[in-house]
Amino acid sequence: MEQFKILTDLRDYIKKLAENEGTVFGRPIPEGASPVFYRQQDVPKGRELIQGIQVCDYCFSPCKAWVIPHNQMGLSFSANWQHLKSIYKLKASKNPGKNVDVFWVLEKSDLPPDLQFVQDQKDNRHYFLTITRRMTVSQLVQKLQMVADRMSVIRDGTKVIG
Repeated sequence: MEQFKILTDLRDYIKKLAENEGTVFGRPIPEGASPVFYRQQDVPKGRELIQGIQVCDYCFSPCKAWVIPHNQMGLSFSANWQHLKSIYKLKASKNPGKNVDVFWVLEKSDLPPDLQFVQDQKDNRHYFLTITRRMTVSQLVQKLQMVADRMSVIRDGTKVIG
């Protein structure tokens, strides 16, 4: 494991990773929360969760037992340093007194079958982790857990990003 003394060391490391392994996707998350699943306390009041997945993140069938592919719906990830920095600051402001960790995964990591990163059509610095075929909510939960297991984390990103 490498130790980074200054911010530019980390930026250079991420740039080198991107050259060799594809895009680096980051996701700021309040300390103690999952990088892929939500707790009710982490979402606005009234926002619906199904097995830790926000209904607004994916396209659900009317019965909400199935998730339907949509290339502009999925978990949000930053693919650009400035975008990550702005999302980080937003998360920190909505979670006063809590540290915000930055979870990240490489584009060329071994994503589970039927998941892929797709660039947001409205913002080329933002990507969605989408599904490519219809699946049950339980199948999506299992695949997202596999992604979480492959993610690296920078604890309390304040020193690095903030």
